[in-house]
Amino acid sequence: MQRRVFLLDDHPLVREWLATLIAAELDFQLCGQAEDTTQALAKVLQLKPDIIVLDLSLPRGSGLDFIKEVRGQLPSVKILVLTMHEEASVAERAFRAGANGYAVKRETGPGIIDAIRAVVDGKFYASTPLANELASRVIGGARVSKEPNDVLSDRELEVFRLRGQGRSLKEIAAHLGVSVKTIGSYEARIKEKLGLSDAGDLMREAVLWHDRQRGI
Repeated sequence: MQRRVFLLDDHPLVREWLATLIAAELDFQLCGQAEDTTQALAKVLQLKPDIIVLDLSLPRGSGLDFIKEVRGQLPSVKILVLTMHEEASVAERAFRAGANGYAVKRETGPGIIDAIRAVVDGKFYASTPLANELASRVIGGARVSKEPNDVLSDRELEVFRLRGQGRSLKEIAAHLGVSVKTIGSYEARIKEKLGLSDAGDLMREAVLWHDRQRGI
């Protein structure tokens, strides 16, 4: 029986690459794809795929929020995160949101197919380095940290990430579908949690953090 796969990624070349990988497997069928969460949610609710493969960093909407939304409406669907983020703390957030697996894009094509197959078969999957670190974090307990990935909520981290991209309050509010005042409230909590004194400190730290995530 063919398992139906849905792709959510804002990069057309990535979707094309994944579609080619999936088409080569007799037990998989690509049933749909989207580039943003709004478009994806409508399609997923209609198509009811066996598994969704999605990136976390999307131009409109939050990948983590999308996972929570899908998990609430289609609890049986499997979800595999496929992303550039290789931090165990980000993987933890994805699993807490409801993901069944977490793979990084630098894996080989066969490795990604193995990840999809494992998740759709009901198994837990995490890329090897992440799996080891996740196990260490669970065994060793949560560490005290001022790292944004560890102390900010999902929505606060999304605001922080968008600030690091140079987005204005108005742009972030439009992106997340909330008011500018709400974004201001998020930023107040971010400053408190990270020990930042003002908006300038927040912007500087957000840009530095964003560059670290990109390996700059």
